[in-house]
Amino acid sequence: MTLPRATQPLVGFAGLLRRHGFAISPDQTIDFIAGVGLLGPRGIHDVRSAALALFSIPPERREAFDALFRAHFMGAALTPPATGDDGDEVAAHEGAGETTVEFDEGEDEAGEMATAAERLSRRDLALADDEAIGRFARLAKARLPRRRSYRRRASRKGDQPDIRRAIRAAARRDGELTTLPRRRRKTRQRRILLLIDVSASMRAESDAALRFAHQLVQSAERAEVFTLGTRLTRITSSLAPAGRAEALARAAALIADLDGGTRIGEALQAFLAVPRYAGFARGAAVVVISDGLERGDPAAMIDAVRRLSRASWTLDWLSPLAGAADFAPKTEALAAILPDLDRLAPGGGVNAIVDHMLELGAYR
Repeated sequence: MTLPRATQPLVGFAGLLRRHGFAISPDQTIDFIAGVGLLGPRGIHDVRSAALALFSIPPERREAFDALFRAHFMGAALTPPATGDDGDEVAAHEGAGETTVEFDEGEDEAGEMATAAERLSRRDLALADDEAIGRFARLAKARLPRRRSYRRRASRKGDQPDIRRAIRAAARRDGELTTLPRRRRKTRQRRILLLIDVSASMRAESDAALRFAHQLVQSAERAEVFTLGTRLTRITSSLAPAGRAEALARAAALIADLDGGTRIGEALQAFLAVPRYAGFARGAAVVVISDGLERGDPAAMIDAVRRLSRASWTLDWLSPLAGAADFAPKTEALAAILPDLDRLAPGGGVNAIVDHMLELGAYR
């Protein structure tokens, strides 16, 4: 199929970024095209702004991004990158579809590995037969939170007369109406928005969280799943296949920053910068699975969580560290967001996640 002429440079730019080590998903490419269309654009600056927001370009790669942007859209010469220092290893394997950037990492005060540096890599996600996930599959329909819809249905104990049914019934009975039909508003399952931290400090928990995310997409009427690390990745469509092995393999191929650095605030800001994504949080039950060991700017995470809290029905933060009896937030960002959270609860392992998700319907 031939692409429309106007979109060819935009699709070509996404391909150019991928060839130079940027993890750009097909969803991001589609959103980039839509974003440019919404902006006009009035000039080349609008195209650049849309690309920065929708491709979640990290600050340390902004210079490389700008060079590729000028080369693609403005015909500038592309300067070869300078050789890195001995302490940094940068390996790009275009043929294998893998890019790895390794940096020295330090150990934080909680004994977990957390860094703001970006490391892009691929690995397989662990498969397991979790009894808790089977329990969630059986109970999700009845236990996940619901909300009232604007549509109405017939009900003997409804709060509003059903005039149309009353008129039809009267017409069939020569104008006689023995009972007044009533109706009430339908209910539908509330959207679930799951945000999973896949940084190195969450390596022991991210596989279990992603296995649960696959079952959530299968069981919930409306669910969206994103991963957070040094960038934002939407994996909902990757988790659509019913087969867990196939779904997790597709998700692993899409998550470029698996076991990488920790910049939760910037990833959440990227989520809120895309109107389509921000709309997923409106009125939703938002659940963040993360240890909260932010290594980026704390202000970015604090602002993003505050905005998410205002938009969502409920905002819960599940931390694997919260299961300890003496747990207390040790990072500035996690301590600062506590007033904006509805609940800070344990999130270590599938059982803790399933127990919390099945209790969502009882809140409020």
